[in-house]
Amino acid sequence: MTAAASRRADTDRDAGEPTGVPLRFVGPSACAEPSVEEGPPESARERVNRRWAEILQETRVAQTGVQILFGFLLSIAFTSPFQGLTTFDRVLYVITVVLAASSTAALIAPVSIHRCLSGLRMKDDVVEAAGRMMACGLVLLALTIACTLLLILNVVLPQPLAQVIVATVMVWFALCWYVLPLRLRRRAARRI
Repeated sequence: MTAAASRRADTDRDAGEPTGVPLRFVGPSACAEPSVEEGPPESARERVNRRWAEILQETRVAQTGVQILFGFLLSIAFTSPFQGLTTFDRVLYVITVVLAASSTAALIAPVSIHRCLSGLRMKDDVVEAAGRMMACGLVLLALTIACTLLLILNVVLPQPLAQVIVATVMVWFALCWYVLPLRLRRRAARRI
């Protein structure tokens, strides 16, 4: 069996985890966009299987982070210093926990979507919905991190300084998570 035939056999499985397909960063709506990489063109089935494998890998990374953060947040309420928080900090804590729970739900949604729709030959729809849930989950995760940081820094630093630091960190998140990928995407589009 040739490498290409082996790769095709791997990607034809509905499990969504092709073993021989190289992973590449592709944006949420990149299905219709041509690739700038050289090599044989992908079939529609290979493309959707590759995108699903990428979403699964991205989900694994994001889920771990949000679950650790969520567990940390849940444990705070049972510590003695929690009793001394101001009303603002308690409200901020509740908002942060709700954001963390919402982020967890959105980032785990691709697994549930796949499980519920597996075998129905809806992989294109599954990949599209999973990509949207991942994007939503990442926004919620960024908000969770901002609120967590504000909650912690409000206790440690004077209020205006805490807010400036959180704003600066969130600008950094926006640059890393959104501005840089969009800039790279535009550069790739110009090369085509």
